This record gives sequence, C-alpha cells and structure tokens, in this order.
Amino acid sequence: MTDLEKNICNITENISDAAQRSGRKPEDIILVAVTKTVDADMINRAVASGITNIGENKVQEILNKYDKIQYEHVKWHLIGHLQTNKVKYIINKVHMIHSVDSIKLAEEINKRAAKIGRTMDILVQVNVSGEESKYGIDVESCGHLIEQLSQLSNIRVKGLMTIAPLTESPEEVRVFFRKLRQLSIDINKKNYDNINMEYLSMGMTGDYEIAIEEGANIVRIGTAIFGHRQYK
Repeated sequence: MTDLEKNICNITENISDAAQRSGRKPEDIILVAVTKTVDADMINRAVASGITNIGENKVQEILNKYDKIQYEHVKWHLIGHLQTNKVKYIINKVHMIHSVDSIKLAEEINKRAAKIGRTMDILVQVNVSGEESKYGIDVESCGHLIEQLSQLSNIRVKGLMTIAPLTESPEEVRVFFRKLRQLSIDINKKNYDNINMEYLSMGMTGDYEIAIEEGANIVRIGTAIFGHRQYK
C-alpha cells in the first residue's frame, strides 16, 4: 500500500468514527480532496484509490487539470474565492461552487448557468469567525443574501460553507462550526423557495473530525491526503 493509499484509508476511518460519534452513517459524509498544487498524475492515483470529489481553490488550476483526469465520475468543486469574470470558464465543469458570498457573484453564476441550460449547485460562504483576512459574508447579513438568492432560478443553494481560524488546538474552533450549523437550522426554518440547507461544508486537515461532530457533511482535506506542499 502506498503512502497515498494509507492516507486515504486513515482519513476514511477517522471520518467513519466521527460520523458514528455524531449519530450518522459514514456514507453521509462527503470527502473532498483538496488538490491545490497537486499534479494530474497524483490526482488520478487518488481517484484510483477511492477519491470521487476534487476541490480546487483556483479557476486556472481546474482548467489546467480538467482534461488530464482519466475518470469521468469525478466531481469538481470550486472551493476558493471566485471572481465574477472567471465564472464563465468553469460553469460547465464544476459540480458545486462552495464560495458564493455576494449577490453580484451569484447573479453572474445564474446568468452563465442559464446560457448553457443548467442549474448550478452553490454553497454560501460565511465568515463565522469575523476574521478580516477571510472571504465570506458575515453571519448577520447572511439571511438577507439568502433571500436574494432564492429569486435566482438557475442556481440552487444547497447549504453553507466556512473556513475556521487556524489555531493550536482544534477544540478552539468547535464554537465556529456549531455557529454555522445553528445558522443553517435558522435558515431552514424560514422555508425560502429554492433554498435547501442540505450541506455544511466545514472542516479541513486539522479539524475535520470536530467539524463532523458538529454537523459537517462535506469536509475539505488536502495536506492529510497529499502531504505538505510548497506554495508559490
């Protein structure tokens, strides 16, 4: 068994354990492998080892790798900040966009999706921690954005996403995951048209087990799968 296969196996077991602790089934949790700076060959090896969802932060990396992945069943996720002028390049390639935090971006996604006759699944990115360095709409403004998004017919809001602060102790971020889950519950109660809080995308290499315990059903993991990488 290669290191990559061992890593995927270990993470799968950890996800299973965390799911059971939270009263859910392991298959309820979607593992998105974050492939930032990972080459197509390594991604193909990961898919051969059971990975079915790939997350990229940048549009250009999706474009560079998309045709090099040998498996048609792979689902691509855009998980990083998305500029409106780049939506057109990935609208026919990605399964879900995790990082919608403005009506301007949503309207562009809606327009581009309508042009190709599809409805795009999106998540609203919420800056739960309030850190200035992070993208995402603040908790207080989220409800208003959700109301606006419910009017767009070529997008489907499928839930919320957040990025927790980097901390020494993963336990310190539990409060942020809990807050996002409560926000999703509050939104669901309002029964907006076209809004379904099916997914909570939260948790990365350092804190994904805690995120699952607090309700995450999409976790975005890179380093624990592919190892530490050199970012330019």
